[in-house]
Amino acid sequence: METVIRSIIFYYAVINIVAFFMYGADKRKAKNSEWRISESSLIFVSVAGGAFGALLGMKVFHHKVRKVKFQIVIPLMVIIHLAAVSSIAVWMNKLT
Repeated sequence: METVIRSIIFYYAVINIVAFFMYGADKRKAKNSEWRISESSLIFVSVAGGAFGALLGMKVFHHKVRKVKFQIVIPLMVIIHLAAVSSIAVWMNKLT
């Protein structure tokens, strides 16, 4: 059981760090007129668990903050992942 919890924590830590740096990299690429990271990739990393890092990246780098799609999807994914992690924690607590 401890291994599962540690794996979930590790996964969320890594995916959120990746999301944060993806938003930073895309902002840098936008400023330098370089090849960009696709919006679908930025959304996907949020759906895959990196919503907290994505939201933080949006705030810190002021990136994608005017896009309605990102204004809706990223906070929604934060709520969904909070609910999912909370549900998993409650379920695992009942197992012990």
